[in-house]
Amino acid sequence: MSLAPPLAELPNQGLPRHVAIIMDGNGRWAQQRGKMRVFGHKAGVQAVRDAVSFASRLGIEALTLFAFSSENWRRPESEVSALMELFIHVLGSEVKKLHKSNIRLRVIGERSRFSERLQKKVADAEAMTADNTGLVLNVAANYGGRWDLLQAMQRLAKDVQQGLLVPEQLDEEMICGQLTTAGQPDVDLLIRTGGDHRISNFLLWQMAYAELYFTSVLWPDFDEVAFSDAIASFASRERRFGCTGEQIRALLAQSD
Repeated sequence: MSLAPPLAELPNQGLPRHVAIIMDGNGRWAQQRGKMRVFGHKAGVQAVRDAVSFASRLGIEALTLFAFSSENWRRPESEVSALMELFIHVLGSEVKKLHKSNIRLRVIGERSRFSERLQKKVADAEAMTADNTGLVLNVAANYGGRWDLLQAMQRLAKDVQQGLLVPEQLDEEMICGQLTTAGQPDVDLLIRTGGDHRISNFLLWQMAYAELYFTSVLWPDFDEVAFSDAIASFASRERRFGCTGEQIRALLAQSD
């Protein structure tokens, strides 16, 4: 079997620059094992580690993970509380590893509902990694795509109100500049695990031209093989680099 071109050539030929993932299926994964839902969320942390490592090694510019939507507050209070504590724990335990790997962490979403302790953890983690030049890891927490657009419009409306801008000057670039992902490329590939086929109010503007990839794999089971298959599917659809997931993994092994 012939291998595809060197890994360094991939970004211009078929790799997505920005991958977004809806990490679905933690609760069902736990229930299948007779465990509480929070057990699945804890198991999903390792899948996050693996996905971040894979994206970084592959040279992807940005990875956005949907950790907690604005609709998730409707879940049972005990589950929400456990999720928040897990978020705090993971931020504390993982940020030094991210920093060492030259990964920049950004938490996107409305933070006002978070505890002061969590808000401080987020701010400290972002500050520690702010100057890193590798993968940008966006963690979407208390995030909604409509909220993202709304807060962008509100900022621009204030500029209009203050006479700094007239409505006729508004363009797509200005809107992009006010979104939580400002300065990053639009999403090229959306992956949703868990079997559902919807985008759940995630990165609505940023995914205007994204390829959508849905898999029945539950998030805690989403490993490097599953991720590379998603990348291969994207490359095949783009017709830039018709490789297989196996070839992508082989190329990645060559670069390590």
